[in-house]
Amino acid sequence: MKEILNHLIQHKTLTTEQAKEIVINMANDKYTDAQMASLLTTFIMRPITLEELRGFREGMLQLANKVDLSDYNPMDLCGTGGDGKDTFNISTLSSFVTAGAGVPVAKHGNYGVSSISGSSSVMENLGIHFKSTEAELKEQLTEANICFLHAPLFHPAMKRIAPVRKALGVKTFFNMLGPLTNPAQPKVQLVGLFNLELLRMYKYFLQAENTQYCIIHALDGYDECSLTKSAKLVNNKEEKLIDASYFNSPIIREEEIKGGKTVEESAYIFWQILKGKGTSAQNNVVLANSALAINTYYPELSILEAKARAEESLLGGKAKEKFEILKELR
Repeated sequence: MKEILNHLIQHKTLTTEQAKEIVINMANDKYTDAQMASLLTTFIMRPITLEELRGFREGMLQLANKVDLSDYNPMDLCGTGGDGKDTFNISTLSSFVTAGAGVPVAKHGNYGVSSISGSSSVMENLGIHFKSTEAELKEQLTEANICFLHAPLFHPAMKRIAPVRKALGVKTFFNMLGPLTNPAQPKVQLVGLFNLELLRMYKYFLQAENTQYCIIHALDGYDECSLTKSAKLVNNKEEKLIDASYFNSPIIREEEIKGGKTVEESAYIFWQILKGKGTSAQNNVVLANSALAINTYYPELSILEAKARAEESLLGGKAKEKFEILKELR
């Protein structure tokens, strides 16, 4: 590790193979906490390269406990996190709305590291039981049209690095990897990213793997479609700037989509919205992201047709129903 750190301190980059080896060594307890913290910090100080991101991802996937859910052709809705905005759990809510609208979902999530409350934090607080076997996940998809893949159960590398990430409390390259390392490797994805440089890398990855994708980055820094300002949208067909008018929605203020200050508060906000009791701003941002997901899965729909399906799911109780079915599966 000493050689690697000296290499990086001299502003040199890693090859794909070096990056892959580092992740594997992390999982195999080859480095101390201090060494891993130093390594992660170097990548906070400069942008990650495509080769490095590819290597870190290959290492994670080689170590992962993979599952085959291809019979269901599920999609994932996953943001990188690390945007520092502390919103409520938009992508997780949108996952249930999307499932309620008839799209199978394999949601990849984790506890909050650089945020107050990650998707796993809220799911656990609200009584969802995390499953780790292919059979259990298939049962979730069959019964609820959504399964939840809690990242630490599938990524042994995470177990060793998690305390170091938590202690640092800022986004690291592991944030960048989340949507690329779903152990089910879904072929349809809605991905939210916290910067434009990462958006270009993701476009390369998802194109190369023949994925049906939509990548979103709000230009004011959100890793989802926030409706606060314009957002960059990239999918299989086009790249464009969109704003709230794309969904026939009003512009909203940042404070209107803030999350809770604790996991308990975040879970309360989540449940209120899922019950159809969210504010207009909360509902609109969930419906916008759900519409993007539904439109990604069914590109023949217009975005407003996709939004109408999302609205029926959220306000008609279908999203809540999917959540309750998932919760009942022990």
